[in-house]
Parts: sequence; structure tokens; C-alpha cells
Amino acid sequence: MFNRLPEYPWQKLKPYQAIAEEHAKGMVDLSVGSPVDPTPQIIQDAIKNSTNAPGYPSTAGSIEFRTAVAEWFGRRRGVALTPDEVMPTIGSKEFISFLPLMLGLGKGDVIIQPSVAYTAYVVGAALCGAEIISEDDPEKWPANTKLIWINSPGNPDGRVLDVDQMKARVIRARELGAVLASDECYAELGWGKWAETRIPSVLDPRVCGGSYENLLAIYSLSKQSNLAGYRAAFAAGPKELIKELVNIRMHSGLIMPAPVQKAVIVALGDEEHVAAEREIYRKRREVLLEAVKAYGFEIADSEAGLYLWATLGEDCWATVQRMAELGILVVPGEFYEAGGSKYVRFSITATDEKIAEGAARLTNALGLTH
Repeated sequence: MFNRLPEYPWQKLKPYQAIAEEHAKGMVDLSVGSPVDPTPQIIQDAIKNSTNAPGYPSTAGSIEFRTAVAEWFGRRRGVALTPDEVMPTIGSKEFISFLPLMLGLGKGDVIIQPSVAYTAYVVGAALCGAEIISEDDPEKWPANTKLIWINSPGNPDGRVLDVDQMKARVIRARELGAVLASDECYAELGWGKWAETRIPSVLDPRVCGGSYENLLAIYSLSKQSNLAGYRAAFAAGPKELIKELVNIRMHSGLIMPAPVQKAVIVALGDEEHVAAEREIYRKRREVLLEAVKAYGFEIADSEAGLYLWATLGEDCWATVQRMAELGILVVPGEFYEAGGSKYVRFSITATDEKIAEGAARLTNALGLTH
């Protein structure tokens, strides 16, 4: 009963980390997408001013919290919500991992994930005993599908689904009577054509036809506001489903702390810090992208988010080895299902100095090592 989950995949990277750490100038860690820039002062101040919180906060979130989220969805995502259609979560990974359990799924049920997928989706299936299938074609989703995960912008590949692609998935989910959950945590970090064009939400009326039935959108402030340490996220969907999920969370004590709720309110009301952080990441991405291409990598998708999804056309572990010998740690695509077996993921969340050092090592190699 204790081995439903495999060893955490990052443990497999430790030997390559050891190789990278032996580099004369030290390791450049481009493996983990954890923010390194300071939490904006306006948000730090909100936490400091909210430390007197002796009572239990509302599991459903305060009315101020839910109103702030609803207003943000209207401004930034083009989605009209009421406070009753919003709920806080303790980071997004917690909600993603436990949603299948909260929906009552189990043996005989199917959960769909993208062919290249964030690791938490398979964890959720394992915890409840459901079968998980990696499939991007909605027409191939089986009749016993109960939960469908889409991830746009995607982790690790940075793929963005346009309105028509999302709409096709919503239509098929409704044919199956399945819940469709959309992981949208990188939506404020679009590049190229998506830098000036709103990345669509599953709750966008052009996608869902104005009905939120059986739909959930999940969002996190970890990336846009450097709040990974706060565990600040939320979900939105039809009020009946939100009410059921909040009830389960009340029974299990899954409550966002009151000071964090206050911080989220402030963070969502200030767009200046988001624009500033986006510009920081844009510059880092340009530096690293040029160097990765110069080395000889082919870039796939990577239209948004904090990663470059790159391949040399070889097994991903061979590429991880090559990068480790340059003192650079990257993530093997194998961690993200079979669709990533020839890819690696470069993160742009390292400091300017580390990004520049990693780029220099790649550029200086001139592709002569492969």
C-alpha cells in the first residue's frame, strides 16, 4: 500500500548534478523552474500587515479574496466570474494531485493527460487508482474518461492551445460527461505572437460557449509574482462544482492561510510587478534561446512559459550527459512521458548571471561535441 508512487523523478538527476558540479566554474542549474527573483515589496508588505490572524480562515476564501480573483479573470483572461465560482488552493500542484480523489475517481475510470505532461497528473491518477492515458486527440479519448487535463501554456513544452483547439477539447469532454481541468499557470508569460495576444482560458466564452459546466481553470501566482514560497493559487468553475470541492476541503483542512489570501488580493491588483517580471524573463529567454540554437538544438513549441523544449535528436539522457559535462543541469524529457524521450527542458528561471554563464558555455562549444 505504500508503493503506489515511484521515486520522485528528480532523484535520477543526482549523478548528472554531481558531474555538473565538478565544472571549473561551477554548475549552472537550469533544471528546476523555481523563481529566484525577489517577491515584490508590495506583496511582502501585505503579508507583514496581515500577521495577526488568530482565527481559522474560510476554506472557501474570503469574499475579498474571491472578488479579487473574479475581477482579475475579467481584466486579464476575458472571463466573467462571480465570487461563488472561485476557490483558493494551497499552490496549484496540491489541487492537481488530489483533484481525482476529490472527484471520487477510482479503478475503472480513465484520466487523460497531454502526450507531454506535467508530472502531477499521473500522481493524481496513481493516488486514486484510476488509469491514465496520454493522448492529445480528443476523438481517441475512451468512453469511460472521467477527467481530462489540458495544460496551456504547457509544462515542459511551452505549447499554447488556441481557441479552436481548446474548444474541440471542451466539446469532446461534454460528449463524455467528463470534467475538463485546464492548468493555465503560465498564461501571463507569452512570447512571440502570444506576447501581445491573450492566451485563451478554458473559461473564455469563445471556448466554452458561455457555460462553465464541468470545467475548471487552475492558476498560480508562483511564476507571475514570485510567490512559489507562499503557495498561492486558485481554481475557478461552475459554482455547484466549486461548492462540492470546497466542502471536501473543509473536511480535510485544506485552507489557504489568511495572510496569504491578503497577499493574493494585493498581487492580483497590481499589474506593474507582473509586467516587470515578464520583461526580466523575456531578456533571459532571448539570451538562452540564442545559445541553445547555436549549440545545435532544435526548439519545439516553447511559445510561452519559463522553459525551452529542445532536442538534439538523440535519447534525452545522452543530452543530459552532454550538458552536465558543460556544467549545465537540464531535465530529461522522459520525466514528462514518452513524448519527451528525445527532448530536454531548459529553465529560464536562473539569475541573469547564471543564464549568461550557461549561454556562454553553450556558444563556446559551437556544437562540435555532438
